[in-house]
Amino acid sequence: MPTMAEHNDFGKAGENAATEYLKSKGYRIRHVNWRRGHLELDIVAETDDELIVVEVKTRNGRWDAPEDAVTNTKIRHVIAATDAYIKYFDVDLPARFDIISVIGNAPDFEIDHIEDAFYPPVNTYRR
Repeated sequence: MPTMAEHNDFGKAGENAATEYLKSKGYRIRHVNWRRGHLELDIVAETDDELIVVEVKTRNGRWDAPEDAVTNTKIRHVIAATDAYIKYFDVDLPARFDIISVIGNAPDFEIDHIEDAFYPPVNTYRR
């Protein structure tokens, strides 16, 4: 079983691979691992007409789809963090939510970019 440090290094390698992939596709990277309080966004990028919030899921095997780890609870957290990000930086672009699955081991990762992977639920905040 990997140690916590190895697990964190593996996740960071996956995020780095996802960041380089997005750059190669012409995305401008605004932030990686943006945090504000308990809120976190893996990658925030942009194009000329959209803010792209990317949730990165890294796995070393194929037995589960990394995107399956993006639960409704996780989506609510990403939406709340995106709302805080947009307000903090006064962003005037529509937001799109993507998932990048990074599978395998560095440097031979397989990357699957799922655009518009999810949409904000109508009732994002619990009362």
